[in-house]
Amino acid sequence: MRFSLAFLVLVELFAARSGLAQKQPELSVGQRLAADLTWTQDQRDQRFAHMDRIFPVHRVARGGVVRPLPAEKSLLPDSQVGDLMLAEHLSGVLMLQDGRIRNERYGLGLTRAGHWTSFSMTKAVTDTLVGVALRQGKLHSLDDDVTAYLPEMKGSAYDGVTVRQLMTMTSGVRWNENYTSTDADNVRLYTTAVARGKDSTVEYMRTLTRGSAPGTAWHYNTGETDLLGVLLRRATGKTLAAQLSGAIWSHAGMEQDATWIANDAGSAGAEFGGSGLSASLRDFGRLGLWVLDDGGSQVPEGWFAEATRPQVKAGGATYGYGWWPQPDGSFAALGIFGQSILIDPQRKLVVVMLGDWDQATGSEHSTARAAFWHTVQQAVDAER
Repeated sequence: MRFSLAFLVLVELFAARSGLAQKQPELSVGQRLAADLTWTQDQRDQRFAHMDRIFPVHRVARGGVVRPLPAEKSLLPDSQVGDLMLAEHLSGVLMLQDGRIRNERYGLGLTRAGHWTSFSMTKAVTDTLVGVALRQGKLHSLDDDVTAYLPEMKGSAYDGVTVRQLMTMTSGVRWNENYTSTDADNVRLYTTAVARGKDSTVEYMRTLTRGSAPGTAWHYNTGETDLLGVLLRRATGKTLAAQLSGAIWSHAGMEQDATWIANDAGSAGAEFGGSGLSASLRDFGRLGLWVLDDGGSQVPEGWFAEATRPQVKAGGATYGYGWWPQPDGSFAALGIFGQSILIDPQRKLVVVMLGDWDQATGSEHSTARAAFWHTVQQAVDAER
């Protein structure tokens, strides 16, 4: 049986006021965040669109001018897009070509005015904020040691690890990223208790051990992008939400404010650099257009050419600065449960897909997504 989010909130309020909820210990934001991997699909369908009602967030303020997205004839038949959305359990698909909407469709209750969580698509944003900090002179070099900005990491496995290696996840530190295990590092990162006043990310990452020399091995590591977020806050003196608003959201013509999950809603609360950004389907598309425009003057010249090329290779995958380069020269931001932004500079194409797969990751879903990207690209080429 499905219950509305409002009904569930009322139940929780009633339990709290009646004393029924007092028997349960209060969970930290991190513990509640880790629990999203155990939500049922019905729960995810409802909650992915309302993360700001479930967790404390920082608001990412938009600017005063909205970038128009004029509509043009559909690139693909609406029925074809609809079939994909049903098969892959998607909440939104948006195709922008030459800055114009070629297809736009919503599902799972998402509307144009609604938000949807991005999960690890956030990593591409956090890594982009490194470029912003470099342009502003807040960071000196990607080859600086992490400990130069986070002295608490001295004496840990992050001695001798550079900012660049943190961004490319080549620190050599041992890490187990797993979305079905309660004992994985990406879960314990959020569930391990720390002393009051200590940064939970710093404290957990300090406990890790070295597996190989820095720069010699790649392991996908959400904790390292969370740690990068801490580093950016230290270097700039601003929350990640404020950095994102000042450099991108207020310049890229966004239609709505975004939100970013944080340890608390106060100005000092720490956002999670590896995930937690929620925005509208169209504004994720505008983010892709901003990247196609090379970020204006907000990042160093040539930043995206460097950030989106293969920095490391692991098996059949390549990784840049938070982006996943594709063999044809396009690149993508990816998040679990079906979130993606494909950016194809050659075709001036942005494809945003938001959703709720029946599993966090899966080769069949990834294959279906890649096939759809190829179909869209073929449609653009056919027009030419």
